[in-house]
Amino acid sequence: MSLIVPNRKRGDKKGGARRGENNRIYANPLPLVFSQTESYTSYILDLFGIPNILVNNPSCEGVFDPITRSVWITSSKDSMILWRRGFFGKGDLSRSEPSWYARQVNARKAAGKYMTSEEIREKRRAERKQFKLDRAAAIAQAAAEAEAAFAEGREAAPAVIPSGATWKPQISAVEELPNPSVSLQDDYVEVPEDKLEDIEHLQLTLQEAFFLIWNLDCLSVVDPATVAIIFSHIAFALKCLQSEPMNLQSIWRAFQATYCSPHVPSIVSNACEGRFDNPFLVNYAAYHYYRSLGWVVKGGIKFCVDFLLYKRGPVFHHAECVRGGRSYPLIEDPADQESSPFDLSNSSPFSWSWLSTVNRVNSQVQKTLILTYVTIPAQSRMSPDLIASPACLAHYSVREVVLRRFIPARMRD
Repeated sequence: MSLIVPNRKRGDKKGGARRGENNRIYANPLPLVFSQTESYTSYILDLFGIPNILVNNPSCEGVFDPITRSVWITSSKDSMILWRRGFFGKGDLSRSEPSWYARQVNARKAAGKYMTSEEIREKRRAERKQFKLDRAAAIAQAAAEAEAAFAEGREAAPAVIPSGATWKPQISAVEELPNPSVSLQDDYVEVPEDKLEDIEHLQLTLQEAFFLIWNLDCLSVVDPATVAIIFSHIAFALKCLQSEPMNLQSIWRAFQATYCSPHVPSIVSNACEGRFDNPFLVNYAAYHYYRSLGWVVKGGIKFCVDFLLYKRGPVFHHAECVRGGRSYPLIEDPADQESSPFDLSNSSPFSWSWLSTVNRVNSQVQKTLILTYVTIPAQSRMSPDLIASPACLAHYSVREVVLRRFIPARMRD
């Protein structure tokens, strides 16, 4: 596995007037909120060194979908809790934050007056594009003026080239920019305002879901066999016929089973059962490792990598680290690799051409590549009963190797 860290020393924070508001909205790093009551009883307990801490557990509920290898959070309340307290999951109709409903409401209001994160990003990109056009026009005009002055034998007037620090979008240019509330909406559905419903759900990866279930105990997962999924031409609805949640052992087996039989995920074949090189175990070992160190772990398909790591979250910083490029599972016993029913990606050594390509791309986006190696314990030295519980994760080890491309022109200092 691999990671990426920005090379730049400044500018990694996301600016804007909403920073203070984001600090208030995303103040809790995890779904569990700890608070202490101020009362006479708590004061007496503090004198004896007994903590009087209250734990607010949101107790969210999701539906396991083995086809997409994910857990769906259909309640908008639970979705916002998991997103705002640790940035877990991704909106299925949004880029990251589940904001489809807000975008639909904004499109019916004052044309971008209330903007979501996706709309702010599109507006910023449009302004950046306009700046490049203005700068190119100014450079062409200055070159034409210099050429005319040279032909006439006079001194050319000083050229004014726009810079990124001083350039401001003109009113006429802004009016020509596409409305971000409308141009963004590839998934826009024309629905009367009085009948507008939030049809988006939060989609958790199996690693995120199991972290919330096993470590924080704030998520319960409903058995997919008790859930009917009803699709229509504009939306889908989930109707829980029986709200009996799965226990930890059944979740542990079901999450591993999704990598065993692609056609019938609920069936675990004998060849796949009890394997320590199951992709779910390998990916979760890396996910748990970085989450336990305080990183916010997100999917890294944007950079063709496995994971993006943020210090606090996407709304505060750009990606600090990415478990990028490739996954690197290390199998202790070569015999396990030969008998493995899984096609573990990147289990073979990478080529130098690939490493040079990835390292060069990462230097252009000002990030540092980190290769993460997950050591898989040998089947021969492990008890077959150990893998029946999450206790087997203690036998996995994670190591990192940081790679940076040496650029002489930039690193002389």
